[in-house]
Amino acid sequence: MDVKEWMKQVIKPAEIEKYLINGEDFINEESIFGNLEKYKNPDPGQVRDILQKSLDIKLLSPEETAVLLNVEDPALLEEMREAALAVKKKVYDNRIVFFAPIYCSNPCVNRCVYCGFRSDNSAERRRILTMDEVRHEAEAVIDEGHKRVIAVYGEHPLSGADYIAETMRTIYATKRETPSGKGFNMIRRININAAPMCIEDLRKLWRAGIGTFQVFQETYHHGRYAELHPGNTIKGNYRWRLYAMHRAMDAGIDDVAIGALFGLYDWRFEVMGLVAHAHDLERQFGIGPHTISFPRMQPALGSFVSENSPYLVRDDAFKRLVTVLRLAVPYTGLIVTARENAALRREIINYGCTQTDASSKIGIGAYAEKQQQEENPDKVQFTLGDERSLDTVIRELAEDGHITSFCTAGYRCGRTGDKIMNLLEKGVEGKFCKLNAVLTFREYLDDYASPETRRVGERLIEKELKEIENTPFFTDKKLLPTFLTYYKRIASGERDLYM
Repeated sequence: MDVKEWMKQVIKPAEIEKYLINGEDFINEESIFGNLEKYKNPDPGQVRDILQKSLDIKLLSPEETAVLLNVEDPALLEEMREAALAVKKKVYDNRIVFFAPIYCSNPCVNRCVYCGFRSDNSAERRRILTMDEVRHEAEAVIDEGHKRVIAVYGEHPLSGADYIAETMRTIYATKRETPSGKGFNMIRRININAAPMCIEDLRKLWRAGIGTFQVFQETYHHGRYAELHPGNTIKGNYRWRLYAMHRAMDAGIDDVAIGALFGLYDWRFEVMGLVAHAHDLERQFGIGPHTISFPRMQPALGSFVSENSPYLVRDDAFKRLVTVLRLAVPYTGLIVTARENAALRREIINYGCTQTDASSKIGIGAYAEKQQQEENPDKVQFTLGDERSLDTVIRELAEDGHITSFCTAGYRCGRTGDKIMNLLEKGVEGKFCKLNAVLTFREYLDDYASPETRRVGERLIEKELKEIENTPFFTDKKLLPTFLTYYKRIASGERDLYM
């Protein structure tokens, strides 16, 4: 099919209109700006009351979010950061989940002015991986020790739902013998970052075993969105993108991920937009977002806006927005990526983040070809701030008391969607996550860790085991005997045991 003809058929107006409220979408700009203005100079007592609601793992209202966004007092900001970390520990404990991105295609029909993949960027080299190439990428990622990936695609008819589903089947089928010789490693969960799709196409991804479906709105401001996304492109339709997660829910994908590209518009507005998105998902489906991402715009080849936007976010504002997001949507996972430099990423994890990537390569085919980013600037979407290995980042986090988790148990046990939301809000899922984090960390230490990382990791895992043995929840629920048995079996060479 001709690309232009294909583009005309992608958007299904009925799959936008069904979610509208009296013909309007859920981003009420007048209300957002009004709340940001109304709650300036908030009372410290009011702020502390809101923090307590977050600690009770309750979604904050737009008004409460606006109050937190207006806090300027350094001492109160520190109280917010401490509360944010407490929320994270209550819901997710001290674990950090790792993943790696695999970029499968970069042809794109859109012309987003800040993106290196845009169709009119003649400097970009276009490539769609074959299934053999996808397998080689998966092999290279698995050989680092990864067990989950997010696969990334441009919006183009050659890399639509059928292609995505085929790449998923290829990745899931790829197995590699571990360096220790103790069995095989494989990717246990594939999340997808791709263009918005119709419900029929999303069902194809659901049948192929998708983990989480991720679409970033980029900016929630209608006017700024129109400036950045030409109206004669698919992505130029603001509402088609805005309701991508709603359609995914209707397709059976109950883990969805939202995000904004910070630097396109005012960061406070974008936080309010993300919270509004969480509220509308809860209103219509009873399930909020599984994760929220907050990448900052980084320089992209051939994009003036990517380096010169008037809304670029400074480090101090970045720390504040992460804090507010953790408090405003306390049950959700927060993802900080290798876009950020190593020092800031290490710090921002202590503002309540739960997931990150490492050993990441964002060139098409870059893992198998062992390319460094500077070797292929014409094949990447943006620049990375942290290119360290998975082993290095794991060791650093272990030194800080964070246990690495490669757990995918909840998804395979059916703890997804509304089920996991209930468990997260009650602080129960974090308990299971603790056990499975230790089991998967044991696998990593035995199979992939460098001697230095293994020494640091052994100290941490000993501490974790003592904590588990002395936690009443695990004895009361009779989980401890099974966990200790699984731990011994994994230490003896078995793999992929989970609670």
